Amino acid sequence: MAIKANSVVKMHYTGTLEDGTKFDSSEGKEPLEFIYGVGMIIPGLEEGIEGLDVGAKKKVENIAAEKAYGPRMDEAMQEMPKEQLPEEVRGQLQVGMQLAAQGPQGMIPVTVADVKEETVVMDFNHPLAGKTLNFEVEILEVRDATPEELDHGHVHGPDGHHHHHEGEENLAPEEKSLEDSLDEEKSEK
Repeated sequence: MAIKANSVVKMHYTGTLEDGTKFDSSEGKEPLEFIYGVGMIIPGLEEGIEGLDVGAKKKVENIAAEKAYGPRMDEAMQEMPKEQLPEEVRGQLQVGMQLAAQGPQGMIPVTVADVKEETVVMDFNHPLAGKTLNFEVEILEVRDATPEELDHGHVHGPDGHHHHHEGEENLAPEEKSLEDSLDEEKSEK
């Protein structure tokens, strides 16, 4: 069965940057399982696997940022007083350090871009924003999604229920744009 809209796809993948640096992989973990065509993975990868069959292996290369995690946005850089951060983090701040912040859809990764005497500059861009991505995929299983899976918007396990796996990745971009999140934050102040 070939991958088409509303197929449940199970696949192994390895994601790399243009220079070959691996940023993610299902190697040694559970394969990624998702409903094709409903925005659960980045658009460029989704386009690259359309029509593949079980057993297919493919390199999906040169996925532009616009079809992945979007361009980097200057307005996603925010300077904030250090006192707004948890006390246990303040003394350990270093450029490049990854922290998690509560966003509209749950926890989002943020990166420390600069540490000043009284403030810290936080980068709310997705860590892969602005980057061209490459994937190597192997399709393990393709089946039609059940009406319940389509209604619930996620894949159910063999007993009809969804199981979250330890370290389960979400290869989809945020549903709400960062601009919307930043606008909401500004209007709350």
